[in-house]
Amino acid sequence: MKRIILLLAILMSCSVYGQLLTKERGFSKADTLRGTLGPERTWFDVTFYNLKISINPKSKRIEGFNDIHFKVVDPVTKMQIDLFENLQVDSIMMNNKPLKYTREFNAVFIEMPVDLKVGEMYALRFYYSGTPTEAEHPPWDGGFVWSKDKNGKDWIGVACEGMGASAWWPNKDHLSDEPDSMLISVAVPNDISFVGNGNLRKRSKEGDMNRYDWFVSYPINNYNVTVNAGDYVHFGEEYTSPTEGVLALDYYVLSSNLDKAKEHFKQVKPMMKCFEQYLGPYPFWDDGFALVETPYLGMEHQGAIAYGNEYKSGYAGNTRFTGGHDFDYIIIHETGHEWWGNSVSCKDIADLWIHEGFCTYSESIYVECLNDKEAGITYINSNKKNVGNKEAIIGPYGVNKEGSGDMYQKGSLFLNTLRHVINNDKLWWEIILGIATDFKHTVVDTQDIIDYMNDKSNMKLDKIFDQYLRYPDIPTLEYKLEEKGKHTILSYRWKSDVKGFDLPMRYQANNKKWVKIKPSETWQSVKIKKTKSKNVKLDERGFYVKLEKK
Repeated sequence: MKRIILLLAILMSCSVYGQLLTKERGFSKADTLRGTLGPERTWFDVTFYNLKISINPKSKRIEGFNDIHFKVVDPVTKMQIDLFENLQVDSIMMNNKPLKYTREFNAVFIEMPVDLKVGEMYALRFYYSGTPTEAEHPPWDGGFVWSKDKNGKDWIGVACEGMGASAWWPNKDHLSDEPDSMLISVAVPNDISFVGNGNLRKRSKEGDMNRYDWFVSYPINNYNVTVNAGDYVHFGEEYTSPTEGVLALDYYVLSSNLDKAKEHFKQVKPMMKCFEQYLGPYPFWDDGFALVETPYLGMEHQGAIAYGNEYKSGYAGNTRFTGGHDFDYIIIHETGHEWWGNSVSCKDIADLWIHEGFCTYSESIYVECLNDKEAGITYINSNKKNVGNKEAIIGPYGVNKEGSGDMYQKGSLFLNTLRHVINNDKLWWEIILGIATDFKHTVVDTQDIIDYMNDKSNMKLDKIFDQYLRYPDIPTLEYKLEEKGKHTILSYRWKSDVKGFDLPMRYQANNKKWVKIKPSETWQSVKIKKTKSKNVKLDERGFYVKLEKK
């Protein structure tokens, strides 16, 4: 993969896993139009998209239409549909009649007929064409990827998380509204093939092009809708669930990499077994699971995961990103997104930590499943060096802006902390499975997660969530160790941003059983009998905190 060595060097000290909008800037009206649920967006609920386009690699142009099916839920106003302003609106039709529209930045405001009735279903057709934004460093920035394989054949992809799917197709580009299902119909030159999300329903000839119709039968967020076109060959296998039956595992790889892929993808079935054990069955069962080779490193495209890790262990061959473990980071992490991000999705990109924090935690689930609990916790703690703690991991709402890239590793370390706060592994795994199951195929926000964990744990975890998610820094435990004869006095207090911060902590004396303490903002002390101060240890592996000895 081009530039991968340079990118790895740059990214060693920051988030390396997804595509985030990290440019520092003020917010404009364009940001508000993109990120806010104004009245032009809230009166209708999208139920189905029928996207039909043709792709011309020579001109790097796309053209076609999107049929937008929607239900009226409130009195009708103008309809806002999003499409980047570098793409042309050719016409918008409803009941064979053109609709008037205006454009403002990347938003298209459509004048709707006045006779639409609340509770009824309708559809319009949005014709468009043009040259979509081209990604310079996918997947870290967004857009189309126009590439060639080593045999000179076209190899095309797209990655648009953060940037938004409206970079290449017209839609209601807000994470809160997912279509219940979708048809993705794409025509490409006949010397390559197209792979989309879901299941292939039809292939047909159109002159010197072939059209492929792929159907998604589950809700899908817009940035997961994908384009994969290349000289693909297909092979597959089956995973048998103890409860759900047989799941199709499909692999689409460049013809030159077939033998390599057959060996490398053997890690998929053990991964599926682990994730099902802890997170429940694969959430898009009827659509199947696929890995599709791409000219960029990877993305979590639902049911058609973009794979570009060049059949290497770790992250592009660097196993420091997998804690020294010999597995393919892209396969494990992007598959984790099928549960976290694709099935359980956030309502606003400000809460993207729900996707990335839980997904990064799923890597440690995989390690724990194949090894043991200590290996999983060691894996999580190996990520501490990659956390900056400079910005909060929840971003500002309503402007299409995520929080800090720390949401990956810090999110994982935070979840490990919550596990030790709850201090009951049976209950902890019930909660994790419960979130994945009870919020399956829905959109949630941070408060939904807090309320769920509070209810299931019978604890009040709000202040802990606030400190780790809404403030840049982690809490600091100030402590003193004073020897008094044969005993040691451990004194401690929290220094934090949240008033009344109430995270419990643990200490260990002489390598014996962990003992729970409940620090507050005022100094407290405990006498540790028959112990030298050098033999007192605070639990830095179970709790992600700063320790400051006084």
